[in-house]
Amino acid sequence: MLTLFTSRFQAFQPPQGVPVRITLGGVRFKLPYSLTHSVRELAPRRDYLSVPEPDFTTAYRADLDRLGPERIAARLRQIAEAENDHRLVLLCFEDLSAPRQWCHRRIFAAWWKEATGDAVRELSPVDDQYEQGTLM
Repeated sequence: MLTLFTSRFQAFQPPQGVPVRITLGGVRFKLPYSLTHSVRELAPRRDYLSVPEPDFTTAYRADLDRLGPERIAARLRQIAEAENDHRLVLLCFEDLSAPRQWCHRRIFAAWWKEATGDAVRELSPVDDQYEQGTLM
């Protein structure tokens, strides 16, 4: 069983689950928790990082389609089993409470829901364009 959430590095709290980095680059500031897991396959590629959101979304979703939900789930299950915790929190940098901010973690969440039927809730504060989730 997997229960996925998304958040930003600065908002994550250890009781929320297992933190998992899904960014190209590492965190360059001190975190108040241990970050031992990374799934680089879920990070966007450099060649489309600076394109407009619609083009980014198309390219990133194509990458996810190539990977497929089964392969992604298998990788995430490895982490969940290693940590003995089904709650994984996929982390990146963007602050979604800022108006009109967008992020690949929410693009992944929408893709995952379409591919598997499982919702991926955002745990950090968000602007009105996103739905914030809770652990309950």
